[in-house]
Amino acid sequence: MNDKQCQTVINEIFMEVFEMQCPLTINQLLTECAFDIRLPNKVIDAITGVETWASSINSNKYITQGNMQKYDEYKGWIVQKRPITSLDDIIKLWDKINYTTTERIYDSLNVSKSDTIYNCENVYRSQDCRKCKNTIFADGCANSEYIIACQRSEGCSYAIRVDDSNNCSNSYNVICSAKISNSFFIQDANSLHECMFCSHIANRRYCIANMQYSREEYISIKTEIMKWIITQFKNNK
Repeated sequence: MNDKQCQTVINEIFMEVFEMQCPLTINQLLTECAFDIRLPNKVIDAITGVETWASSINSNKYITQGNMQKYDEYKGWIVQKRPITSLDDIIKLWDKINYTTTERIYDSLNVSKSDTIYNCENVYRSQDCRKCKNTIFADGCANSEYIIACQRSEGCSYAIRVDDSNNCSNSYNVICSAKISNSFFIQDANSLHECMFCSHIANRRYCIANMQYSREEYISIKTEIMKWIITQFKNNK
């Protein structure tokens, strides 16, 4: 997934959630929305010297999954037996063949700057995701599509900054909740539709700060809140 494709997906998600295009570049969005999410980091392939991406950065040597497989086919990882006289000998021999594999991508398409990705399509700078599509800056997500800066969540779509939640759609900034749709700033809630700034409630719609509003009142306030959110993004560029 290249930068142009990534920006297209970002704009599509913002239009669905805020009815406006994203005013931020990819890097600005990373700083603004994914500042607290574990993401793959850039490292160097020790064999080729080319940059690659790893979810673990506690190693001295890295190798991409592709280069690891090529080396196995070309030369093989089994080495000739040699004398071992101490544990130190074993450690030194192990160090010669012990590379941390990066960009581990399985049964997936169009994935970039990512690691540990399974059965996904169109993924950018994410890790530990399964059965996801059009996913940007995500960690530990599954069965989701069109998500930005989400972590440890499942069954989400058109979601931005959704954490530890399930079955959320068209929403922004949702924490530890389920069955949330068309909502902003929700925490520890369940089955909410068209709600904002709500916590610890369930089976509601058109609520703001846990107060019930009419649909007309709610939509009027929501329009201003969406403008405010986009303005905050612009001001923080």
